[in-house]
Amino acid sequence: MSERSEAGRRAAAFRRTREAHLTEVAEDYVELIGDLIHLRGEARLADITEHMAVSQPTVSKIIARLRREGLVVSRPYRAIFLTEAGAQMAAEARRKHAIVADFLRSLGLDEATVDADSEGIEHHVSDRTLQALIALTARLKAEAGTK
Repeated sequence: MSERSEAGRRAAAFRRTREAHLTEVAEDYVELIGDLIHLRGEARLADITEHMAVSQPTVSKIIARLRREGLVVSRPYRAIFLTEAGAQMAAEARRKHAIVADFLRSLGLDEATVDADSEGIEHHVSDRTLQALIALTARLKAEAGTK
């Protein structure tokens, strides 16, 4: 491989990582908001603050960003709800998370490790890799005789 093509390949990989970092926070927040709505019927600022383990001003700032990006709707002192775009982003983040977590479990990892690692990997994994993880997970489960 020429030095030029190697540089292009690496640049593309770094670009993809930077792009993933830009959406990582939004994906985490919309996924949590969706989960809270599912569990409690609403997502309140205090609940998000508690689950994300950050300050309320930080959550307020991120919710304002998500509102500008058209991912959530909220009014002062009211619950926060996902828009259609936010619900789609949350569903996709949840899907990726489940695939990665299932794969890590099939490797025999404990739930604490599965939770921590799948939370980071889900934001950086490509669709092609996800498909490979699905296939490998199925094979590992078949070999182990589990579902």
